[in-house]
Amino acid sequence: MTDTPIRILIAKPGLDGHDRGAKVLARGLRDEGFEVIYTGLRQTPEMIADAAEQEDVDVVGLSILSGAHMALLPRTVELLRERGMDEVLVAAGGIIPDADVTKLKAAGVAEIFGPGTSIGAIARYFREHVRRT
Repeated sequence: MTDTPIRILIAKPGLDGHDRGAKVLARGLRDEGFEVIYTGLRQTPEMIADAAEQEDVDVVGLSILSGAHMALLPRTVELLRERGMDEVLVAAGGIIPDADVTKLKAAGVAEIFGPGTSIGAIARYFREHVRRT
């Protein structure tokens, strides 16, 4: 493992305009020693994949509250993989029904963090699961 901080892209896919949680997470992960890039609101899967590629990130964290997670999250994973970013860990947080978690994991989302998950628990997960070459 390298001494450089784990680089995380936090993105808000789709038309969801609520970003307070994403901003709190971005700040908390910075405080935990991660390097965090926040893309802002209303990102398309293509914009997220572009940013992940340009920023050479280890993790893409997708925050979604809009209900469009079954379309936007698998598409984002697909675009990352098409670009050869197979080692990039994709995680999601927000309002995601339990019934959709298994489907999202099958589509390549490594973990889903629900409301109330502590920043410490998310940071621990990233430290334990990020694979760096």
